[in-house]
Amino acid sequence: MARPLTVVPAHAVAAISDALPGALAGSATLCVVPHAPSPPGHDWHSALHLGEPVPPDVAALVATSGSTGAPRAVLLTAAALLASAHATLRRLSGPGAWLLALPLSSVGGLQVLVRSLMAGLHPVCLDPAASFHADAFARAARDLPVGVPHYTSLVPTQLRRIVDAGGAALDALAGFDAVLIGGAPLDPELRAAATVAGARIVSTYGMTETSGGCVYDGIPLAGVYVDAPLGELRIGGDVIAVGYHAAPHDTQESFVDGWFLTRDAGQVDDNGVVSVTGRTDDVIISGGVKVVAGAVEQALRERADIADAAVLGRPDPEWGQTVIAVVVPVDGASIELDALRAYVAARLGTAAAPREVITVPALPRLHSGKLDRVAATLLLTTSTQGRGQ
Repeated sequence: MARPLTVVPAHAVAAISDALPGALAGSATLCVVPHAPSPPGHDWHSALHLGEPVPPDVAALVATSGSTGAPRAVLLTAAALLASAHATLRRLSGPGAWLLALPLSSVGGLQVLVRSLMAGLHPVCLDPAASFHADAFARAARDLPVGVPHYTSLVPTQLRRIVDAGGAALDALAGFDAVLIGGAPLDPELRAAATVAGARIVSTYGMTETSGGCVYDGIPLAGVYVDAPLGELRIGGDVIAVGYHAAPHDTQESFVDGWFLTRDAGQVDDNGVVSVTGRTDDVIISGGVKVVAGAVEQALRERADIADAAVLGRPDPEWGQTVIAVVVPVDGASIELDALRAYVAARLGTAAAPREVITVPALPRLHSGKLDRVAATLLLTTSTQGRGQ
């Protein structure tokens, strides 16, 4: 028998907190609707197929980011959500107080509530309807209870804002027992800057389909299994979702024999350390040479004059595709195409060097904080700046 479906908007923190215990206990299924524009041609109800019956063992429907297409609703059981939360707290310093800075429509935000529930504590919440500001983070951190470990979970963009702000915000960050960073690759220089300031950074890898981060600083959590046959990471264990809501074909393609096929390129070394090199579908073929967009993005983020970067392929009649860099300069920086090309070519080869650079004040982001690749691609059709040969 299907459970009742409780649909709550992401900004209604109290209502979500009230509904979560029942969802984990089996009396209802919770769906948190993103506080973001719905996909083109849909409202969130239709995009997530909320009119379709939900399998009886599902505690939560959680929207994927939909970074390269329409979002999907992932079917997560209470067992998977709780297994992830227990494994996280075992890896950290046990139950504690959390500062909620992520949207509750994302699995990272929802897991903050699950972990808080396990600790018997209410999280301290930033305003879910407001943009992230470092000074608001610092003020919220002062409200955390004393006598227990303090935790928060952020995306790299939020960490960047705190580091750039410095002062009280960076001091507050250093007061946490662990700061989980996920949702996008973490720039090593950004991590180093936060660590020098005293922050205890934990880089996490995972996705909605794995109930959130399941690999911490390269090491899988207890009960999580990762391997990389043919260079593509797959994840197994008790944190894995049961599939996608009302999408049997997608479920069959991505959930195979107990494994979730991530479509991420990577490897697992002899010591069990997981490394991620990019998306297997995130390859730009330019002049017959394969260019991994994620590797170029990582190289660009390591430059002192670039705060953030995305790399995309543009169809080209001569080259097949050309590499385009969309970058967010640090305040006052001017990005020169020739210098950028030389920098990337020295590290990754000439084929990886962007033939165009587009500067923007901020990259388009989805409700989860991940890059909106559809919106980013639209930038390629509206800008002609920084062209090169």
